[in-house]
Amino acid sequence: GDGRFGLSPRELEVAVLLAEGRSNRDVARALGISEPTVKKHVGRVLAKLNVQDRLQAGLFVARRPLLFTRR
Repeated sequence: GDGRFGLSPRELEVAVLLAEGRSNRDVARALGISEPTVKKHVGRVLAKLNVQDRLQAGLFVARRPLLFTRR
């Protein structure tokens, strides 16, 4: 893989915002997308990172800051 667990650039952005503890509504506003779209991205992020929920996704990202830094 590419070292980013197969996440798309958008999914990476969503993952970083999840790690900051943002709600779907906050993520939607920050990225200029709809909440249903955020939910789809969150679902893909959880599946690709093989975690159960957004808290685990946030911890996953927080423990690997170099992989998830914004460029």
